[in-house]
Amino acid sequence: MKKISLLIMLSSLMIFQINAQQIKCKNENYRSFDFWLGNWQVTSAADDVIRRNKITAINDSCALLEEYSTPSGYLGKSLNSYDKNTGKWHQNWTDNSGLLLSLQGGLVGKSMVMTGMTLGDNSMQIINKLTWTPLENGTVRQFWQTSKDNGATWQVAFDGLYTKIY
Repeated sequence: MKKISLLIMLSSLMIFQINAQQIKCKNENYRSFDFWLGNWQVTSAADDVIRRNKITAINDSCALLEEYSTPSGYLGKSLNSYDKNTGKWHQNWTDNSGLLLSLQGGLVGKSMVMTGMTLGDNSMQIINKLTWTPLENGTVRQFWQTSKDNGATWQVAFDGLYTKIY
């Protein structure tokens, strides 16, 4: 009888753990950046470079991993996750030039908008604002702006169009 009770208890515990794993990170806040998932070709009107970007769900779909590359050898990766305690999305980007960019934000309408500070020459503070917008044709626009005057004026750092690679 003790063996049967123990088996029932262990079975119940395993079912609870499986259900708990299935529940993690499933609410709409965690899914609000899923439009960026996929294998992408990234182009820009500013040049004819065809970039590659792969966005995958990791850690039981609790985070997104970005893996970016260009034909010239530029490489970058970001880790993106939603923080249920602050209600904000976070991105930490690093690349093979030594850049570290830490952003935070969330949905504004249909777009994911994140901002963060970096230091430029002479320790000048630069605001970075990145916006990812899903378009009706299935593409995603990434628009990166910077400001060296606390947001009074903005410069375009990158304006890219993501097209899915099938």
